[in-house]
Amino acid sequence: MSAASELKALVKQLQHSSTEQEIIGILQTLKREAKITEAVLRESKAGLAVGKLRTHSAKSVSDLAKEIVKKWKNEVEKEKQHAKGPGGPAAAPASKPPGKPVHVLVSCDLLILLLLRRQSSVPRRTSTLNAGSASPSTPTTPSMSASSSKSDLRTSRSDGIKINVTGDNTRDKCIELLYDALAFDSGAPSEQLLTRAKAIESAVLQDNGNTSAAYKSKIRSLYVNLKDKNNPTLRESVVSGDLPVARFCKMTSQEMASEERKAADNKIKQDNLFKTLGAEEVQAETDAFQCGRCKQRKCRYRQAQTRSADEPMTTFVTCTYCNNRWKFS
Repeated sequence: MSAASELKALVKQLQHSSTEQEIIGILQTLKREAKITEAVLRESKAGLAVGKLRTHSAKSVSDLAKEIVKKWKNEVEKEKQHAKGPGGPAAAPASKPPGKPVHVLVSCDLLILLLLRRQSSVPRRTSTLNAGSASPSTPTTPSMSASSSKSDLRTSRSDGIKINVTGDNTRDKCIELLYDALAFDSGAPSEQLLTRAKAIESAVLQDNGNTSAAYKSKIRSLYVNLKDKNNPTLRESVVSGDLPVARFCKMTSQEMASEERKAADNKIKQDNLFKTLGAEEVQAETDAFQCGRCKQRKCRYRQAQTRSADEPMTTFVTCTYCNNRWKFS
């Protein structure tokens, strides 16, 4: 399998698969047959589709997706070494005619990009993006800095991007922060990440009018939530465009939280409802209620006004046998 059209068809099937068996079947086909080049990968967006499945709720799906990423990484390593070659021209592939560039297989997966940077002895290429263009300018080759090996996280610096798009230092710094948060573990192209970061900053500026304290506070809140390592779904949704920028910038921290965090917060809220009794309040015992868990009738209950005065009181019941708790109005 090499044509982008064939890979696109598989990616489309993967995105519309509803069962675990269908997803695993397509992933196995990708693992066994897919030969990824840079052009095919960018056109088919296979890297993004497989990368999202690494956080799938089914362990068999997430493990297989990770295996595919690892397999592509190994292929890229071999191709990189073969293309670079210790012996110069003699090490070039025999099938490539002289004078033509060697196309290196690449994956958009972050781990692969970072591995290539660490193993390559060629100085890093840097680019400058300005307000008139979102594409990199002519690359230069500054010497590698010692700090580049201190972190495996993808940032604007590791991508070789110098952000200077608005002429305002505060705004440019905020765009850089948003880029770093979006790129945290993303395999998306730099141009796509920069476009999203610029759109988010522009929306926040429009909502606040200027770079005021409220503007900075909102940028900081979006940055923290985007970079949360326990909430990859939020990052992927913003980068892919599934979550529109206009809606994202209006969300609160609670709305941006992961599903696990929301569930934990809701449990805490429910627990606190049962702990709102004052020291003077006493729960009465009764057999008027039956526990839905153990089917016993020995319970304690109390009542509290949790809503407006014209609404009925809420009754909180606790089973004395299994400590099951429920409420009703």
